[in-house]
Amino acid sequence: MILRKMLCILPAIALAGLSALPLLAADHVVNQQDRHFSQTEITIKVGDTISFKNDDEVTHNVFSTTPGMEFDLHRQAPGASSTIPFGKVGDAEVDCSIHPRMKLLVHVTK
Repeated sequence: MILRKMLCILPAIALAGLSALPLLAADHVVNQQDRHFSQTEITIKVGDTISFKNDDEVTHNVFSTTPGMEFDLHRQAPGASSTIPFGKVGDAEVDCSIHPRMKLLVHVTK
């Protein structure tokens, strides 16, 4: 009798445990080409990452000074790629210190 009850309860416990697992974060790619980002705005979820890929023939320096979302890739040579995680809800302004017209707005949602 106890064994039969346990066999009925175990699948429910297993399913409940699966629903508590965090969803996998997504990686988004933003290319840099012709001294521009491949997009001017992107919406991602908390925990997602953005890979900044330099497909240009020139060096870039991608960075953000948005409070709580600061990062600086420093000099990123042609062909280089760097990945940045975004762990906070909000909007991050991303620029290139070498090419001031390069601007990207990252919207991070739940």
